[in-house]
Amino acid sequence: MSQADVSLVWHTFLQDAQQRVRAGSQLEIRGTLTRLTGLVLEAVGIRVPVGSQCWVRMKAQAPVLAEVVGFSNDRAYLMPAGDVHGLSSGASVEPAPAYVAVPRFGERRQSQREHAQGVLRLPLGDGLLGRVVDAHGQPMDYKGPIADVTSRPMDRAPINAMDRAPVRVTLDTGIRAINALLTVGRGQRLGLFSGSGVGKSVLLGMMARYTEADVIVVGLIGERGREVKEFIEDILGEEGRARSVVVAAPADAPPLLRMQGAAYATAIAESFRDKGKHVLLLMDSLTRYAMAQREIALAIGEPPATKGYPPSCFAKLPQLVERSGNGLNGVGSITAFYTVLSEGDDQQDPIADAARAILDGHIVLSRSLAEAGHFPAIDIEQSSSRVMHNVVSPGHFQLARYFKAVHSKYEKGRDLIQIGAYANGSDPALDEAIVLRDGMQKFLQQDMFESAALETSVAEMAEVLGQSPVSLMDDTGLMANA
Repeated sequence: MSQADVSLVWHTFLQDAQQRVRAGSQLEIRGTLTRLTGLVLEAVGIRVPVGSQCWVRMKAQAPVLAEVVGFSNDRAYLMPAGDVHGLSSGASVEPAPAYVAVPRFGERRQSQREHAQGVLRLPLGDGLLGRVVDAHGQPMDYKGPIADVTSRPMDRAPINAMDRAPVRVTLDTGIRAINALLTVGRGQRLGLFSGSGVGKSVLLGMMARYTEADVIVVGLIGERGREVKEFIEDILGEEGRARSVVVAAPADAPPLLRMQGAAYATAIAESFRDKGKHVLLLMDSLTRYAMAQREIALAIGEPPATKGYPPSCFAKLPQLVERSGNGLNGVGSITAFYTVLSEGDDQQDPIADAARAILDGHIVLSRSLAEAGHFPAIDIEQSSSRVMHNVVSPGHFQLARYFKAVHSKYEKGRDLIQIGAYANGSDPALDEAIVLRDGMQKFLQQDMFESAALETSVAEMAEVLGQSPVSLMDDTGLMANA
């Protein structure tokens, strides 16, 4: 380090200290660990903002990184991001290093203050493409250090709702049932609602391989460690991985890292969107993110409200979800799919109900369909895309409504048909549904290695229903997905 660099660092530090003194700030830069209960560390003698990063140090032991998640009077509550084994009362607690690297001449001073305040900064950039990283941005794929990235703060100001472009362009997902009946718009946010073991990971992998997107960001949050490698190698594949970034925070990671992993995956998607890219964000799962927040909130004493979930869980969900969507003035987009686990296949689960209210659509996977070998196990009656009418032509929209009506008619008469109590001719609409049933079932099923383009999906839907092909153009004569 040159003499000029040393002088710059000290000059900046003294200026910052003088400003804090003028403002009446306490220059308490080190505290003491007084208590460790469950997941929470309590420290006294240190006053730093909520969200700040701190080191907990003991002699002859590696320091533990922790984040300030709350306070009470002069006590700060911290959530560790690593193993706390070996810590004891009296350990030193201090803010994360003020200067990660010596700033170059001409760099803005605000970046130094962000370090001084302990703001979390993680690597973002094109160098992450094709890589698998953890919640700290460290590589997990044994491919060496990550190049072409810069450290940036994770906290970002939300985009003004009036500055976002509306969802008006269709997105081809490569899934026949979704393209035809639940058409997705670029910049839309949808939820995949299901219980465990009904094929949501396979469906995410199909989207990753076949969706029209420049960049794919996958957040594997709170899932089994075994599924991380299987998803990357077997489901995502080499073709999907080449344009993807995978952030993995498995189930055995501390709750702070699981939440940080979801925020990091979203920040990566935002960084590519800001460059004008069209990004597909796949988050598996939003429920594990909420559970991590529940663990933290309950550990610091927040009272449970709904089925054991504190109010902060329901406040955190929209803060995360609202970060995706279309960018400023239509420059770039993030189309997001969040998986939501339904406990016991209960669609009224608190997290499922809250997620349904803040998302732009929901795709429900049925266990009964999965048990019958029907994949993807999409229950089209319970599923809905709230922007479909804005991104498809009137003809396509009416054809999809007709398909759902015929499908629903058969499902309502299924019991009578199976026990032989229905007489042909009693209900013309049900007679038509019985005739079309086999073709509709075949249309709704798709092999995981099969891709179905949007135009082809709509044409096949019209053929199954015995209808004339519909135009994908809107009333102006322009392609709806142009």
